[in-house]
Amino acid sequence: MTRAEPESTRTERKDRTHYLYIAVIVAVVAGVTLGFVAPEFAQELKPLGDLFVALIKMMIAPVIFCTIVLGVGSVASAAQVGKVGGLALAYFVTMSTFALAIGLVVGNLLDPGEGLQLSDELAATGSEQVAEEETTWEFLLGIVPDTLVSALTSGEVLQTLLVALLVGFALQAMGETGEPVLTAIGYIQKVVFRVLAMIMWLAPIGAFGAMAAVVGATGVDALKSLATVMIGFYVTCVLFVFGVLGTLLYVVTRVNIFKLFKYLGREFLLILSTSSSESALPRVIAKMEHAGVDRTTVGIVVPTGYSFNLDGTAIYLTMASIFVADALGKPLSLGEQISLLVFMIIASKGAAGVTGAGLATLAGGLNSHRPELVEGVGLIVGIDRFMSEARALTNFAGNSVATVLVGHWTGTVDRERLDAVLDGQRPFDESRMLDD
Repeated sequence: MTRAEPESTRTERKDRTHYLYIAVIVAVVAGVTLGFVAPEFAQELKPLGDLFVALIKMMIAPVIFCTIVLGVGSVASAAQVGKVGGLALAYFVTMSTFALAIGLVVGNLLDPGEGLQLSDELAATGSEQVAEEETTWEFLLGIVPDTLVSALTSGEVLQTLLVALLVGFALQAMGETGEPVLTAIGYIQKVVFRVLAMIMWLAPIGAFGAMAAVVGATGVDALKSLATVMIGFYVTCVLFVFGVLGTLLYVVTRVNIFKLFKYLGREFLLILSTSSSESALPRVIAKMEHAGVDRTTVGIVVPTGYSFNLDGTAIYLTMASIFVADALGKPLSLGEQISLLVFMIIASKGAAGVTGAGLATLAGGLNSHRPELVEGVGLIVGIDRFMSEARALTNFAGNSVATVLVGHWTGTVDRERLDAVLDGQRPFDESRMLDD
């Protein structure tokens, strides 16, 4: 009987977080309604959504740092880390190629931009999205932070990855001497996840402000005028996630993708309300560890995937480029499509999980290859937020599937625990976001 009370208390805590995510759904509906009823006032609520996303992004660097340092530092052999990383990168490249190919095929079949007219105002909007070009060497140099500590404060995912790997390997080489440091970082991780759990209670407010602002600014007319490309993009993402990723996951591991997505349902809802896959990054790290995937595998695959496994972004950039070129009456040849889009996937780096980054990447890629097409980016601005949601959801789906696949290939997943978690027999403790 002594264990019944803690279990009851634990269930009550889960019930409270369940109500939190019901509140998120209600807030999204309320935000959309307000956007249509009072669009001008709704647009003024955008800072609420921005504030919530900013709070989540504040936690990204410490979560990644603690997870990777603990994962790499506790592994006996550095070869295991290299094996996981190598398999993950090979898988990411393959899946991005599939996503590009599907986007090319669907984009050319739909021909979504035919017949649209570009106003001077939209052209100016598109030109504003062009960022300063960045060379390959500038990108590589940008991975190295100014100082060891600045990587944790700059908000750059790749810089945090680099520093965490270096610290992790250093502690690994120190052996028993490094154990106290690992223990300390373990306690810091508990604090970080507890802070994150507190921030999540602001999710309904953030979702309400974000959805009210975007609907108030866009309106139903803009959505109707671009319905073809938007619906086509959503359908393409669904086909890729369930047709390609779902089939691959089941064939390789016999894991049902619907069960996996049900387990990660709250993360999908969070991404849908914030339009940023980065908002769910700390949570997916905790939940994949809870599901039985080794800490090292999770610590390498998930953060790296957020920088390189950009399936949704690949599909978006493909279809958006074809859309813009057709709308301007300057269609891209097949060779130009392949050259341009491969360049943009490489250029997108780790920013694809951030709201609005896809639009800037699209404009920058067009500017570098076909400058006369940059003006057409203004046509996408009106619905970019809605396409951004599908982009982020697809990126997240791809990374969650990749974590299970790489864990299976490297033998770093506890299959009995994974099955038990996906069947609902071992619930995730939402109050602490840690599996002790």
